[in-house]
Amino acid sequence: MTPLLESEEHKSLRESVAAFAKTHPHTTNPEDNTRLWQDAAKFGYIGVNLPEAYGGGGAGITELSLVLEELGAAGNPLLMMIVSPAICGTVIARFGTEEQKREWLPPLADGTRLMAFGITEPDAGSNSHRITTTARRDAATGDWILTGRKVFVSGVDLADATLIVGRTEDARTGKLKPCLFIVPRDAPGFGRRPIDMELNAVERQFELTLDDVRLPADALVGDEDAGLLQLFAGLNPERVMTAAFAIGMGRHALAKAVEYARERTVWKTPIGAHQAIAHPLAQAHIDLELARLMMQKAARLYDAGDDVGAGEAANMAKYAAGEACVKAVDQAVHTLGGNGLTREFGLARLITASRVARIAPVSREMILNYVSHQTLGLPKSY
Repeated sequence: MTPLLESEEHKSLRESVAAFAKTHPHTTNPEDNTRLWQDAAKFGYIGVNLPEAYGGGGAGITELSLVLEELGAAGNPLLMMIVSPAICGTVIARFGTEEQKREWLPPLADGTRLMAFGITEPDAGSNSHRITTTARRDAATGDWILTGRKVFVSGVDLADATLIVGRTEDARTGKLKPCLFIVPRDAPGFGRRPIDMELNAVERQFELTLDDVRLPADALVGDEDAGLLQLFAGLNPERVMTAAFAIGMGRHALAKAVEYARERTVWKTPIGAHQAIAHPLAQAHIDLELARLMMQKAARLYDAGDDVGAGEAANMAKYAAGEACVKAVDQAVHTLGGNGLTREFGLARLITASRVARIAPVSREMILNYVSHQTLGLPKSY
């Protein structure tokens, strides 16, 4: 079967998630959101990408992105799906020790535990090479001691632990190299402060401080010398899932606009009959469908083990989806006019939320840099 078409299994999964999502109306109540997460986990949706041997569905990012897209299309995108099963679950499943897999993968899959992901720092946003959070070994005990700060970390208050990207000194070169550590939420010296965001979302953003946080030796995920490989193994799924988040949100906004354009009548004619209304909505649909194709390509490349190919496609998918989402939301609000800014129709909140997919986890400008350097072979400007 051509990869451009979804399999019957994927169509069935999409239909079942869509039906499930309709039973959980949009909510900004944290308790309702937790209930949605737990209910989705009972159906196997949250851990669909995690290994069967550890309680997951044994599928991949292709299936997980499909789940997130359909939840978003119904108005309830679960932001932590990008973080907990996609980034953290993937990194632990691929590189964690057997003990780490047994401890974390089953509860991540069944929804009883969540994990956050901390990489961005005040002075190290797009440039991860400037990360200053450091990890040093205590020679006497073998423990790791982490010191540093992180910002814009999602859902730390909901998570049982945070996967922190730090840097250790390479004994051979003296240079710092990235490593990943599991930091429990109650670890002494691990502090969090909510960031006051103009964003109406259940999942809050936090600034983290790591003040000589002492961790056992087995808090390190994977190989100390393979941190960069492990890091990007988590960042590619993050980009694919962000694309799914954006596409779902765009579809949700577009569906509301189409319904309104069919019913709203001016001068005895539904406004959707006018090309000035209809054509921009059609274009928004086209852009979302094109972004979805690239997202599916990226997910399948990643699931097939092609990390290099997936890197290019995942960046392109995230870029295309972010742009399509913003345009779809903007056109939906414009279609409803003043009603597009009311709480009743629920579109105004998406004006801010849709920008998230443009900004995070990597800006569209950095993606254009990536494509110009890696794909087109143009020289770097930095």
